[in-house]
Amino acid sequence: MAMGQTGQNFEEINVTPLTDVFLVLLVIMILIAPLIDKSDLKIKPPETRNAKKDDASKAIFIDVDKDGSIAINGKELPKGATADVIQEKIKDLQVRAGRDDVPVTVNADGDSKQRDVVAVMTAAAAAGIKRMRVATVQETQY
Repeated sequence: MAMGQTGQNFEEINVTPLTDVFLVLLVIMILIAPLIDKSDLKIKPPETRNAKKDDASKAIFIDVDKDGSIAINGKELPKGATADVIQEKIKDLQVRAGRDDVPVTVNADGDSKQRDVVAVMTAAAAAGIKRMRVATVQETQY
């Protein structure tokens, strides 16, 4: 066939330009993919100069172990202590601190049972605690 003829019938599709476009898109995706999912973003918290800090001596720390034992400010409660016992201990520490808005930090072992942590949180709420932090502590073995 000559180039100048009219009425040419195209029986095949030229896939070379399509392949070039796909390869360019693939290269772009390969270059951008590592930037999309950054799980460790470096965030600098704002600095405070005149912020009021909690007095650590007046805070209540409750530790919950994986076997269900509970310790309040380092003093272990009897095994199987009820929510009422925990509530009374927290109220006693509030009276000693001389204020009702004592912050409570619940340090729960990473393997502790949810019911133990919830029981401590419920007892703290029943004692009138309004500020509570929950932290998990995972023991590492080397």
